[in-house]
Amino acid sequence: MNVIFHVDEMEHWAMALGNVRNMLDWLHQNKETYQIEVLANGPAVRAYLPSALADSLSVIMAQAKAEGVVFAACRNALRAQSIEPETLIEKTTVVPAGVVELAQKQQAGFAYIKP
Repeated sequence: MNVIFHVDEMEHWAMALGNVRNMLDWLHQNKETYQIEVLANGPAVRAYLPSALADSLSVIMAQAKAEGVVFAACRNALRAQSIEPETLIEKTTVVPAGVVELAQKQQAGFAYIKP
């Protein structure tokens, strides 16, 4: 199963990470292979700064990363908010344009989920 989650507001992170956790649990339980990416653009890229999320959400994100989930940030959104990519938490992928990443993933057959 290939899925891209789209988060564009900070207040949507709790729901998004809960959805990712639930999906991973189901995928593991059903022995399904997967590729999951969580793409943040707009104000939501701030979640990739150290200490930006509540500890409980940071734990879910770290567990998901350990299970192969890709967490990506839009370079345009980072630039717009004066955030340098090297200040982001470990294992955050930076993509040139979030909207292009979303379109490419959908074109490649990824299901789109926006919590």
